[in-house]
Amino acid sequence: MTSAEPLSERTLILAPLGRDSQVALNILDEARLPGLICQHLAHLCEELERGAGLLVMSTEALVGPDLETLFHQIEQQPAWSDLPIVLLTHHGGPERNPAARYGSQLGNVTFLERPFHPVTLISLVTTALRGRRRQYEARDRLIDLSNSELRLQNTLETLEQQVEERTAQLRHNEEALRQSQKMEAVGQLTGGIAHDFNNMLTGIIGSLELLRRRLARGRTEDLDSLIDLGVTSANRAAGLTHRLLAFSRRQSLDSKAVQMNTLVLSMGELLQRSLNESIRLDMQLDDQLWIAEADPNQLESALLNLVLNARDAMPDGGKLVVQTFNQYLDSGFTDTYTNLEPGDYVVLSVQDTGCGMPEAVVSRAFDPFFTTKPIGQGTGLGLSMIYGFSKQSHGHVTIDSVVGQGTTVNLYLPRFHGEAVHEPTVDNRHPPHAQEGETVLIVEDDPAVRVLVSAVLSELGYAFLEAADANSAIPILQSDQRIDLLVSDVGLPGMNGRQLAEIGRQLRPDLRVLFITGYAEHAAVRGGFLDPGMQMITKPFTFDLLTAKVREMIRA
Repeated sequence: MTSAEPLSERTLILAPLGRDSQVALNILDEARLPGLICQHLAHLCEELERGAGLLVMSTEALVGPDLETLFHQIEQQPAWSDLPIVLLTHHGGPERNPAARYGSQLGNVTFLERPFHPVTLISLVTTALRGRRRQYEARDRLIDLSNSELRLQNTLETLEQQVEERTAQLRHNEEALRQSQKMEAVGQLTGGIAHDFNNMLTGIIGSLELLRRRLARGRTEDLDSLIDLGVTSANRAAGLTHRLLAFSRRQSLDSKAVQMNTLVLSMGELLQRSLNESIRLDMQLDDQLWIAEADPNQLESALLNLVLNARDAMPDGGKLVVQTFNQYLDSGFTDTYTNLEPGDYVVLSVQDTGCGMPEAVVSRAFDPFFTTKPIGQGTGLGLSMIYGFSKQSHGHVTIDSVVGQGTTVNLYLPRFHGEAVHEPTVDNRHPPHAQEGETVLIVEDDPAVRVLVSAVLSELGYAFLEAADANSAIPILQSDQRIDLLVSDVGLPGMNGRQLAEIGRQLRPDLRVLFITGYAEHAAVRGGFLDPGMQMITKPFTFDLLTAKVREMIRA
């Protein structure tokens, strides 16, 4: 704390055992908030006389003869003052802590369970200081009111107006602050997206431009390499959008029963190939593991990302442990987090013996495009994707790291309750050809996508009808025209694809529907979006997948 900062704004910290005092001070310093560590209770009382914005105390500090002095100081506060106190408690909350009996004597107390997250502490401190500043404003207003009876009378007459104006100003300031923080986050996100997409678009546009030049000159040799370059860049762009949707919890999930041990073992060879020879992979899989509920493809992607991160953290080699186990999370844990319910969870844990991360890095590890790797060696989307995937799956993810010792990431997924359904596999190695007369109705608002889908189905012998929106498609559905399958984008202008499918089912009860979507908020969880006879694929998709799905659904 610098001498220029007022004593009335500072945080007095008293936690005599362990490193809580120093950790709290470091967090405050990082947030540019003034703080002072007190050595004992008498020292705290002495500094409190000089001025303080709030107290951060541990329950261990509430002992000794000086405790009564502190109670007396709190009791003797002026009428305008209500000193905020953040009390660091043990696990289990205030109701199990002896300090709870002092609640009435300490007054304005907020309990914070250890170990605490930096964001939680900063939120409590800033909220307390904001309230404290309003107390000081109230004090100053009382002083002004006492100067003269006329000023008191005028203030009483205009008090309501002043309060409204002050409240409006405070709301305006808070909104401006939120907008500033939001724009800063959006700036980081869009900057990262622009950087990565510009690289990928350069590969796509450049390969297409070279193809056009060579074809214009009649050169047809070595075109495959240019095509592969463009497709690779396009697939990277598709992967980036999927990771962004995963972070924002807007990806289309196909959650189902997952035997996590089987999934991990099936990836064993891939994981081993992804590691350096100096890294030893150790799989510790629980024989009694519950069945998890998740999207298996996203779970595979999450595991691979975690293993690659662990590999990069061990450039000189080490040990990588992939572990699975069961865990019950009670309300004492889940109440701290939104979207997390008490119950049984299946845990996938990835532990490394690498360089570890400081607390400041751990606190930002899930931010999109935040990375400690050199430029070109990481997008900073891996952990943010895992965070979004876990939350959208009604699970959780944690990071524990010690500098110089390593990092452990635990991914919690809910236990599956019910009977697993085994879906038949689709053989899409050979593109299916249509039977005579089979007709597909294609509803897609993007002309380029509509032309490509129509061209691919036409090459395979399907008759097709096209519509740019639901209003154009409904008369076709109302006609006597044969329609074996409706292929519709979800995000159509006006009436969406799901609403169109409902109307189609009313007109043609046996109508099968294949949805194609790049992003649709309400289609994020397929189980609650698709009825029997409906399936979904996400853009961008391969035409092999599209034609295989079309054939599968028509023949079904």
